[in-house]
Amino acid sequence: MDAKNLFRNGLLVLAVVATLANTALAQRPYGANRGTSDGRNVAGQFDYYALVMSWSPSYCQGLGGDGDSQQCDRSDGKRYSFVLHGLWPQYAPKGWPQDCPMRGRPFVPRPVINSMLDIMPSDKLVIHEYRKHGTCSGLQPGPFFGLARQLFSKVKIPDDYRNPFETKFVSPGDLVADFMKVNPWLRPDMIGVDCGGPGNRLSEIRICFSKEGQPASCSHNEDQRRLCRADKMSLPPVRATNPDAPEKNVTPVVPRPRVIPNARNI
Repeated sequence: MDAKNLFRNGLLVLAVVATLANTALAQRPYGANRGTSDGRNVAGQFDYYALVMSWSPSYCQGLGGDGDSQQCDRSDGKRYSFVLHGLWPQYAPKGWPQDCPMRGRPFVPRPVINSMLDIMPSDKLVIHEYRKHGTCSGLQPGPFFGLARQLFSKVKIPDDYRNPFETKFVSPGDLVADFMKVNPWLRPDMIGVDCGGPGNRLSEIRICFSKEGQPASCSHNEDQRRLCRADKMSLPPVRATNPDAPEKNVTPVVPRPRVIPNARNI
């Protein structure tokens, strides 16, 4: 076979391979193996929610907390333990949408921001979470944050995690077990624990819900092997027991869910 025919046959093989690949993609179920880079970030088209609750002392001891005076400034006497980080639409088996296009600007009204500050103690966090994740829910800011509060209120925080005075060390599995004890509806496949940074600090927990707000199994996004492989995590205290610590007379704030009448109309 001469070089010209060899080249022509090579092009033919490449064309067949490309056709088969495109066919496979077209037949793939919606959401399968999709991340944020596929360009199909469509509002309302996702498989489940991850309710993300972050451990505030870890955040405030990290780089992110340096510029967040609302959540981390000690001068106002407030301390937070678990706070609502966000409600994230997720794809199954993996991936997620973000920054979904919507009609008009993704504007969060001031009354909606104010209504969330008891459990999301930062203006910029509320605004950021709606722009990045809330826009993909298909909901306007009021209903979206109303649902986030409703799901947050379903999760009871174990007493040992409400106001620890000293650094606490716990394995991801033990933390899951502690949450399951006080939330009988929770199963191991519904929760993931994230850690990182110095001392493998607890970063956040993720609890999964269906689009209708019912407890649901998580997916690859919350695979514990991805989020935290440490045998033990450290949980910085909400406040210290050292009598010389500046915060010795501080009364910590533990976010407690409250019901807002007509939350969907905010």
